[in-house]
Amino acid sequence: MKIFAHISWLFATIIILASLTIMIVTFYIFPKPYSRKLAAWLIRLTIFFTTSIKGKEDPNTQLFLINHQSDLDIAVIETVSNRDIAWVAKKELFDIPFFGLALRLPKDIAVQRDSKTSLIKLLKDAKNVLSTNRAIAMFPEGTRSSKGVMLPFKSGAKLLADSNSLIVQPVVLIESAKRYNTKEFYYKPGCIKVIFLDSFVADKKDSEWLNNLRVKMQKVYDDELANNSSNR
Repeated sequence: MKIFAHISWLFATIIILASLTIMIVTFYIFPKPYSRKLAAWLIRLTIFFTTSIKGKEDPNTQLFLINHQSDLDIAVIETVSNRDIAWVAKKELFDIPFFGLALRLPKDIAVQRDSKTSLIKLLKDAKNVLSTNRAIAMFPEGTRSSKGVMLPFKSGAKLLADSNSLIVQPVVLIESAKRYNTKEFYYKPGCIKVIFLDSFVADKKDSEWLNNLRVKMQKVYDDELANNSSNR
């Protein structure tokens, strides 16, 4: 079974790279955001993962905050949402040949950790994105957490949301790391559950809302695993 999972991982990785290539080639051919949606759906259909959705996406959402476990997470969100999404990602990713182009073309938002200058640029870039009626998506943990415990949320998520009292919608992805894991070279086709929590307006007067949100999202994650055996 492990050998099959490794072969599946290699196949899935090739499909992901091929789909990114198609996105880059078709970016100026199709209207936004269809080149990215096409790439995401090609990944989903070709490597045979499906999604189940709990809750409803708020069409007025300005900022999605999503737990991050797998490189599939972006494709998952792009196929369950019709929104034109600008993803917040580490600046280093934008500098990677080929992959960085897939981030720069759709004008995703680069952020550099522990840099006050970068945070100012984040707010400016976010304002430009929102002015075009796009939504912003962010992994507030800042990196992948594949062990089922969400990492502390970075303060940049709160700064971004508080700056313009954004409409925030939390999204919990259930065990996407058990589908695609780059550290263990493992892929297993199956269903990834997407849970949309209720949206809210960020209140900068509440200094603990981001920490409290992490606790809430973790509880939703844990309860889903405890109450639904199909996720285990």
